[in-house]
Amino acid sequence: MAITSDDQRLTSADVTTTTAMTAEQRAKFEQDGYLIIRGALTPTEVDYYTTAIDRVYAEQQASGAIAPGKSMHVLSAVANCHDAVGLIDHPVTFPLVWSMLGWNVHIYHSHLDVHPPIKEKVPFRFEWHQDGGRQNRELEGQPRERLSVKLAYWLSDVSETGRGNFKVIPGSHKTNWIDGPPRRDIEWPEPEGSVEVCASPGDAVFFDRRLWHTRTNNYSDITRKGMFFAYCPRWIAIRDEIAGIDEPEWVESLSPVRQQLLGHVGKGIPGELEGDHSWGHYPKTTPLYGWLDERDMLVYDNPPLRK
Repeated sequence: MAITSDDQRLTSADVTTTTAMTAEQRAKFEQDGYLIIRGALTPTEVDYYTTAIDRVYAEQQASGAIAPGKSMHVLSAVANCHDAVGLIDHPVTFPLVWSMLGWNVHIYHSHLDVHPPIKEKVPFRFEWHQDGGRQNRELEGQPRERLSVKLAYWLSDVSETGRGNFKVIPGSHKTNWIDGPPRRDIEWPEPEGSVEVCASPGDAVFFDRRLWHTRTNNYSDITRKGMFFAYCPRWIAIRDEIAGIDEPEWVESLSPVRQQLLGHVGKGIPGELEGDHSWGHYPKTTPLYGWLDERDMLVYDNPPLRK
């Protein structure tokens, strides 16, 4: 299935206009640690990406990687599903990323999730966490540094609770610790103030990595499907498998910004993108910097977006 020409404006950052995060969005994000972007994807896009994730799910089952009817959590989204590349710089959502982190960014972690209905109650497990792994043990400060943000695109209807919804504690990105059990399998009350995020197909959630969150169990009759992309400064290593590492022609077909986001520029080696470096030493040779500069989106009152 192909996205029609009418929807091309929503499939690449190479569009003629763009807008940064609004002051209201920024205030809400800083207060709650997340934003819900209603209707981020068109119905055509929802169909396209649903077809793509269904294909990966079928491939995983055919290979024996997952049993029929079981959940899928596949890392390195674009490496395992090239069709997902249209989401990494989506013009409805990507401006939120560079508004918060600036132009020297890449995707360090991503995944494709499919969670069919659970037929029988599963044992309790306390899954509340902040993203970033060891960052949450090794960094100092209260709160610790943001470092990364994440976009979640919902392809199934989780507009009601009980469907494996994303669950968060609004404002919890400002704290390093929440009360929890001594072991994950010990029954424990839900954290005070936690809420299930309800979203329709095509909605997206943008959140701070420090936000305490969890995935709830899906006891509904709907299969939960979503694609997730986490962004950080390029001086932090990519966790993902590099998409297209052995497919130079496919990489060349991507826009320079997409190549940057997937880790294909930034080594400061002549012949790749001369001068560009993941530390941001040569801004004018970094694709996203140039893209934003052409559109007068670099500003002096936001350090990550300064010229």
